[in-house]
Amino acid sequence: MLRRLLMAIFLFAAPALAQTTAIRAGNLIDPATGAVTKNQIILIKDGKIAEVGASVKIPAGAVVVDLSNSWVLPGLMDAHTHLTLGSPGELSLEGEYLKSSSALRALNGLRNAQNVLEAMRVNGVRRIFYTSGSGVYGERPDVAFAEDYGPCLPISTYGASKLACEALICSYCHMFGLIGRVFRFANVVGPRQTHGVGYDFVRRLRSDSSELRILGDGSQCKSYIHVDDILAAMFLVRDSVGDGVPFDVFNVATDEYVTVNAIADIAVRESGLVLASVRYRHTGGDRGWKGDVPKVRFNVQKIKALGWRCGRTSAEAIRDSLRAMIIELDAHDSRPQ
Repeated sequence: MLRRLLMAIFLFAAPALAQTTAIRAGNLIDPATGAVTKNQIILIKDGKIAEVGASVKIPAGAVVVDLSNSWVLPGLMDAHTHLTLGSPGELSLEGEYLKSSSALRALNGLRNAQNVLEAMRVNGVRRIFYTSGSGVYGERPDVAFAEDYGPCLPISTYGASKLACEALICSYCHMFGLIGRVFRFANVVGPRQTHGVGYDFVRRLRSDSSELRILGDGSQCKSYIHVDDILAAMFLVRDSVGDGVPFDVFNVATDEYVTVNAIADIAVRESGLVLASVRYRHTGGDRGWKGDVPKVRFNVQKIKALGWRCGRTSAEAIRDSLRAMIIELDAHDSRPQ
């Protein structure tokens, strides 16, 4: 069941940084561990989280925000990461992808982005960190895309929606005084994944360890980056780029790349299998699906100039994410039915 999370955005965007704000959180999610605690108080002073706990005292004169009936995710940023999903009461997550077209989801993404931006404008929230991706650039395997590359000609409705949302955020920053930071990520991997090539491979091998179905010809070659590294990049930008720049864009990716066939090899080994015992069955063609960009290259000099360095190669990021997935699957399978 999809839980609609109400994101607490006060860490970066308290309307008045000098005031003290107390949030009564009915369900509080720890972004570091994913653990959920109930009936917590989040105390925010000068725009930063000072205390969290069930018995935190609320100072006299503090602004109290009652989210007792909501799910609260504090300490990240005032960004929305699933703008393509519908509104409460509409299709479920499963229904969204099974019953609506990719074109409709792209339009929903733009509509929801404007809803978020309008809510920010009306309520005096100034800062938004938007997670975009390489799909905005289009297909140019001979080019290492820099942030100022153009024209951007996306070949998928997903990439088109991301690019349109970026443009909308940029316009709000210049017209209404918002501060926008856009991050064009490579393929993000890590614990608690819900989709992706590694996710699919591990589950397929558990179902049939003798054969692995691979979309395309397996030569697709891209950057895969661990979630720890993208968080480090986002926090670095938050702390390093001043508000004198209303809107800015950063690529966040590894310096090297890995093929889908190489990911399959990693999945086989991490699943405890022998490579020679698994037959790879490719579906054929140079890409996995319509709109897939089989080869993507990034120029990441801009984020590196701020001091950011990627802690894992693409292969290491895939390996570590698969290990986390396998532990999660083992824990799930060992639960009493």
